[in-house]
Order: sequence, then structure tokens, then C-alpha cells
Amino acid sequence: MILDWLKEDIVLGDGGAIFELERRGYVSAGPFTPEVAIEHPEALKQLQVDFARAGAQVLQALTYYAHEEKLKDIGKVDALARINNDAVRIANEVAKEYGCLVAGNLANTWIYDPSDPATHKETRRQFDKQIEYQISHGIDFFIAETLEYLGEARIALEAIKATGKPAMITLGFKSLDRTLDRVVLEDAFQELEDSGADIVGINCFRDPEHMLPLAARVRRKVSCFVATQPVAYRCTAERPYFQIQKFQGHLAFPLELDPFVLTRIEMANYTLKAKEIGINYIGGCCGTAPHHLRAMAEALGRSVPNSKYSPRLELHAIIGDEGHQKERDERILCEQFYDPAVCHFMLEGNGED
Repeated sequence: MILDWLKEDIVLGDGGAIFELERRGYVSAGPFTPEVAIEHPEALKQLQVDFARAGAQVLQALTYYAHEEKLKDIGKVDALARINNDAVRIANEVAKEYGCLVAGNLANTWIYDPSDPATHKETRRQFDKQIEYQISHGIDFFIAETLEYLGEARIALEAIKATGKPAMITLGFKSLDRTLDRVVLEDAFQELEDSGADIVGINCFRDPEHMLPLAARVRRKVSCFVATQPVAYRCTAERPYFQIQKFQGHLAFPLELDPFVLTRIEMANYTLKAKEIGINYIGGCCGTAPHHLRAMAEALGRSVPNSKYSPRLELHAIIGDEGHQKERDERILCEQFYDPAVCHFMLEGNGED
């Protein structure tokens, strides 16, 4: 069904569930593992309701890092099946209510080594285990994400294709435009398309400004559907990915990223730019919250359930229209229309300081 939807129009993905649940207090920064699916399922369900009401057409099961390599860090390898099962079940509960699709999720394992064939087999085994536990609970397609090695992406694609489900494979790029096994991005995505990927694209690490130029190159190279899911944290040309942003002289990642969060307007503008270059699947990764998604959906001209609560600034007592404005502070009123320096001059002439 995802492929039919993509043929008809842009599909809007969801946001950064792991980071949003960390912000809400249900995921531990550091391991960033998704045991919330079994420890606080109500919190996960609420977030997915929030995503769906904001316009997400696809809900990813929260199984990012729900593989053995990461779960052993927190002593929960024995919860592997339950986390993957319950994450898919919760996503389906919400999807059925709001008419969304459910995507299974695979992610970088941190064990893949291009030079060690034994790790290739272990990577495939871990992917197969996750798929086994996810697919029995209802999956429309699979997303393999945040992969930096083409070799690991190939393994994920092979595992997904074995299920007969559509495959979306997204790679992550930090400073360079090539994979960690030194394949330039055009060649990497062409190989994935040739190997059977239905959707290819880029996710995580970079903000929209620094991801879209790479995505445009992907769009020009491949014939299949293309996806982008950038982080909603501001990056720079010198620091093009969010893990190396500096705040007050030290790394902001992961606990002091708040000053770098993109506005909903910036994420809406990203959506329009992505549409302009021919991106088919538009979503967000770390930092992308429900208010961003609603603005993204509305930028595409869509009315979503929570559009009922979209801004009505004309009713505000300070910045509203003439019929609703109650504010009497002249500085606030002035600076809605003029620069602070101009207001200082104007108010000084009126005896204000």
C-alpha cells in the first residue's frame, strides 16, 4: 500500500520518537533504547497518537535499537521479543484509528565490520530476529535507517526483501558525501535501487539545509521513490551534523540541544523545498515533534485532526487584530512592526525609556 500512496502523492512520515520520548522522560539519553514500549506503553501510544493527529501517514514501530547489541547494554536482551512485539502492536492500535500505515524498523547494529565476514552474518541474524518478532503483529513495509555502511544497508535490504514487504533504506551522512565503506552517495543509492529497494533516502545527522543538497543528488540519480528525514536541530556548514554542535564552548549533544531546535516554520519550509526537488516521502528524525509535523502537513495544504488547534494569532491579546488586542505596553506594540532601535527612538520622543 505504501507504494500506491507514493504514486499518488507525497507521503508524510512521523517524527523523532526516541528523542521526543527522552524529552518527555521515558527514554534514557545515552543508550537511547526503546524499553518504553514495555515499561510505559501508554507514553509511547500517546506520542504516536500525537504524530497521527499532526498528520503523519506512517507510524514507525519504536524498534530503533531494539536489537541484541544495544539491549545487552541495559541488561534487557531477554526482552528482545517483547519490545519488538509490543512496539508493533501499539503502532497498529493507533494506525487503525487514524488510517495510517505501520512501518517496521531496523537500524544500525554497531557490530558490522566491512573486513570481518563473521560480523556480516551476525548483523543479518540480528536483523532477522527483529523482523521475525515484528512481522507477525502487522507490518505494511520496513524502514532500515541510520545506516552508514553500504554493506550493512545491503544486509538489511536482503533481510527485508526476504519477507516480501516493501523496503525503504535510508543512509546517514555526517561530514562526507560517502558511506563509511567509501562509496559515494550516488553509487550507493543506485546499488540499493538495483538490488530491489523500493524507497531510498537520507535520514538523521543533518538538518534540512544540509541534507537537501545531498537528497537532490539522490533524486537525480535514481528512478525509485526518495525519502528525507532530517533532524530538527540547526547545523552549520562547519558543523553539518547535530552531534558536534557547540553550546557555551562544549558539545551540546545530547543534553543541551534545546537552543538548536528548528522552528515549526523552518520545518514547514523544509517540506516545501523537499517537494520542489521531487522528494516523495518527507519526514523527520531526532528533534522532530508533533508541532513540527502539523506545520509540515499544513505546508502541503492538508488539514489534519489537530489543525483544529492551529494558531489563531488574530485572537491574541498582545499581537492580535484590532478587535482583540488588549495590550497597553507601548514597547511590545511597537516592536511588532518596527526594529527595537526604531521603537527606542519613537518611544523616547514620547517620554518613554
